Parts: sequence; structure tokens; C-alpha cells
Amino acid sequence: MNEKRETVQRATAGFTLIEILLVVVIIGILAAVAVPKFSGRIGQSKESACRASLQAISLALDMYEVDSGNYPASLNELVTGSGPDWHGPYLKQGLPKDPWGNEFIYAPQQNNFTLKSSGAPGGSEITLQNAGK
Repeated sequence: MNEKRETVQRATAGFTLIEILLVVVIIGILAAVAVPKFSGRIGQSKESACRASLQAISLALDMYEVDSGNYPASLNELVTGSGPDWHGPYLKQGLPKDPWGNEFIYAPQQNNFTLKSSGAPGGSEITLQNAGK
């Protein structure tokens, strides 16, 4: 009698291959539905973070201009500038990179500047144009 009980318990213990495959298929279907919905949000959040970084750098450039009377020749001067009118660093945590790991592109003009990011690979660039004085 004990032999029959052990045989019945062994036969009902664990999962069958069909049950495991069914669970894997269900997880795959859920992933296939969820991933595309969230992938667009990631791109949007990176663009928003990029715009916020551009605004922060723009503010630092304006503060530099107020102190020294002109915009710096490069963004590095916001962090490592010198001279009697320099009251920096204007970016306390150093010069940030865009969310895609690229350097920001800075082009000073006479009384204004253009600041941009090359954006996502294959995407369009994100530009901030300063209005100037």
C-alpha cells in the first residue's frame, strides 16, 4: 500500500513540460505588448532631460556673461575659468553630457549663443537659441 501512495505522489509532484511552456508563452506575449508601449516613453524622457540640461547650461552661460561682460569661448570656461571677473564654477557638478552620452555643441556669437545636442542616434538634434541682448 505504501508503494502505491509513493507512486501517486511522485506522479503528481512538479510541473509538466506543457505547463512550463504555457507560462513561457504567456510571459512572452505580455512582454511583446508592454515593451513597445514603454519604449516611446523612454525616448520622450531623454528628450525632456536634454531640454532641462540645455536650460541649465543656458542659465550658467547667462550668469557668466553677467559677471564677465561676454559669453565664454567654450563651455569648459564655465567650470574651469579664471580671472578677476570669474565667480564660478557656474556648473557645480561639471559639464554634463546629453542623455545619449554626447557632448553639447556650443556656438558663441557676438551677443548670443546657440546650444544644441545631436540628439538620439538617427533622430533630430535639439537646439536652444539664446535671444541675446
